[in-house]
Amino acid sequence: MAFSTSSNGSRGRGRFQHGGTLSEINVTPFVDVLLVLLIIFMLTAHVMESGIDVDVPAVKTTKDTTRDLPIVTITKDPEVYLGEKPININEIASTVQKRYGKSQTVYVRADKRVPWEIVAQVLAELGAAKIGVSAVTKPEDITRRPR
Repeated sequence: MAFSTSSNGSRGRGRFQHGGTLSEINVTPFVDVLLVLLIIFMLTAHVMESGIDVDVPAVKTTKDTTRDLPIVTITKDPEVYLGEKPININEIASTVQKRYGKSQTVYVRADKRVPWEIVAQVLAELGAAKIGVSAVTKPEDITRRPR
């Protein structure tokens, strides 16, 4: 879309007649930059998932969910985190309720090498406060299973 700003009233007789200027907006560089930024975002989005390294167990069936819930993470060391901050197991339920209000459910990400006793203690603390738990797993790679 272009328009001429000539002052002689010669509409339609030539675009550059009598030194008039042509003002156009070239959006091609803008679109190029947006596409590059989109590609960069798509490539780095999976890296921004979480800063705590946890190898969750693989299961045959998983359920995709997009709910935004608090995440309790249990690392292989075993250390317990609420979000990105370390927390005492005995303070999990009260801290979840303080930070997130009356949250009904939390995600629990536990490394597959964590002793069951630690996971059970976390689940017991959350259950005593009537906070539901959704376990975080990853889908099993069926191509690598022995037959």
